[in-house]
Amino acid sequence: MRCLLGRRAFVSSLPALAGTCLLPRWARAAKRPQQGRSRVVLVRDLSVFDGKGGLRPDVLEQMVGRGLAALVGAPTAHEAWRSLFRPSDVVGIKSNVWRYLPTPAELEAVVQKGLRSGGVRPENISVDDRGVLKNPVFQRATALLNVRPMRTHHWAGVGSLIKNYIMFVPDPARYHADACADLGAIWHLPHVRGKTRLNILVMLTPQFHSVGPHSFHPDFVWRYGGLLFGGDPVAVDAVGLRIIEAKRRIFFGETRPLATPPKHIRIAAERYGLGTFDPARIELSILGERRDLLL
Repeated sequence: MRCLLGRRAFVSSLPALAGTCLLPRWARAAKRPQQGRSRVVLVRDLSVFDGKGGLRPDVLEQMVGRGLAALVGAPTAHEAWRSLFRPSDVVGIKSNVWRYLPTPAELEAVVQKGLRSGGVRPENISVDDRGVLKNPVFQRATALLNVRPMRTHHWAGVGSLIKNYIMFVPDPARYHADACADLGAIWHLPHVRGKTRLNILVMLTPQFHSVGPHSFHPDFVWRYGGLLFGGDPVAVDAVGLRIIEAKRRIFFGETRPLATPPKHIRIAAERYGLGTFDPARIELSILGERRDLLL
């Protein structure tokens, strides 16, 4: 997978293994990113919207399957899930419940189904956001799956994958200072460090503008119909941020910086070593709809 950096990170991020000899043949043969680069996969399908204000679970499942297979170089979605998660794993799915733009319940269901298809037992899977510190599954989790929508954010500039882990600390407000610059530190806490197997940034209907805390207006979301996949949360967030910034330029007719600079993404790379922020070092694969990519 293009997630962390280079061949060594590719191997270490596939959890069924102690070394390449334990990888399935397709994974051993899969194309690795060049040294110091991170892989991100964008899948878009506008038919995911059902025309009634909802989402089509079957299309979502196809999008997730395509994205994961492309990310790890697997021939099927089933093999992709099995390469990322072991049947013995206890998996916490870190979701987001912000009432205006939550992680879609349909997507949460697709992800749980995928984990079960890879052999993870249902009792060892839990979806949570604000209760992760008290959730017994998260307390014994061996793996984390990070999934949340991209949106502008009053304190951090954007609500990102990196920011989604703020609920893993008992005092989230402590990380609001300096535009949430030190969110990357959370990823090094003992109950989080090294556990994230997959990041999915939800770009189905992203929010590209807001004013003040908890601000939402339907004029500032649009049907992009995308999902971004990666093992490197910085790289995935960086691609999502580029899309948000491009949408803002189109909507406002000028380059209009976010009210709060989303510097926590860059700092997560430079200060906390969570991945790569440099677009020249991100290998982006695009599957599906290419109109209005904003990339």
